[in-house]
This record gives sequence, C-alpha cells and structure tokens, in this order.
Amino acid sequence: MKKLILSAFVLVALSSCKKENTNQETAQDTNSENTDSVAKTEDQPAAKPLPMVTLAKTADFLGKKNDTLYVTNFFATWCGPCVKEIPHFKNKIEEFKGQPVKITFVSLDQKEVWNSEVPRFTQEQGIQDYTVLLDGTQLDANFFASNFKEWNGSAIPFTFMRKGDKTDETLGMISEAQLNEKMAKLLK
Repeated sequence: MKKLILSAFVLVALSSCKKENTNQETAQDTNSENTDSVAKTEDQPAAKPLPMVTLAKTADFLGKKNDTLYVTNFFATWCGPCVKEIPHFKNKIEEFKGQPVKITFVSLDQKEVWNSEVPRFTQEQGIQDYTVLLDGTQLDANFFASNFKEWNGSAIPFTFMRKGDKTDETLGMISEAQLNEKMAKLLK
C-alpha cells in the first residue's frame, strides 16, 4: 500500500513538470540532450533532517499545562486522511503566528524512511519546521493509557489538544470546521 501511494505521488510530480522553453529544448533534443524539468530536480534544496523525540519527551510535551494551546497531530506520510487534513493545520499555523498556540506534527512513519521520504514529504507540505519523528514501534499500552483518554494507537490520524487542564482528542480525520471549533473552545 505504501509503495502504491508513493508511486502515485511520483506520478503526480512527474506529470506536473513543465518544460521551460520548447524551442530551446527542441534544439537541444536534436543534439540528443534531454533537459526537461525532471532532469533539473537536483536544483531543489535537499530536505533537512527532522528532529527525533523519545517517548518520555513526547509524554512531557503532551502533559504541558500552561496558557499555551498545544495541538499535536499524529500522522504518517502514507496515510491519506492524514495528508488531507494537513492544510487545515497549516491555516491555523498562519492564523495564530505570534500567539500562544503551538502546532506539532508527530510522524509515526517507519524509521527506514526518516531520512528520505519523511523529510521530503514535510518539505513539500510546508510543515518541516513543525514536524518531529517518533518511533511508533516503541509505543505501548502504558504510553497510551498515561497520555490519552480515548486513543489506544489503533488508527491515525489522531489529534490531541491541551491548554492548561483542558484537553480534546480527535481520532480520525479532522475537518477544518471541527478544528476551528475545537481550538476556539480551548482558547476561551
């Protein structure tokens, strides 16, 4: 399934490539040189490595009780519903810039793709500065029971919000309207 989704991303990326100057490329093609935009991908900046967090650090972060609204979204790059809700969170990041609201994406992708697919995905989505890596294989029943009322790790996406002693949990994809409503309620 992961390979199918990755293949779909590659096909979309390749099909959206445009040639910059048809006349110039036609002349170069005559000289047996191919200079389409796929060949120019090396001009793209390399995706920066993402920070890794431990279970203990994650639990500490989830338990912070102060005047900041913490919104933590657990996702994976291969999860369709996770990808669909990212724009809602990005809108909130822009809306609350400079305010006591912190949105964090926690990638539960397999460690094998931490240095390749995940940084590339987060760069493409524009969330690299808000994403951390967590080894999902380390998550156990104790972690879930200690940090959440509802989530047992059986599915993603999962969004956890905390401001002071107030919390909210959403299992499954969150709509933009739901996100707006839940954040507004916690910010009161």
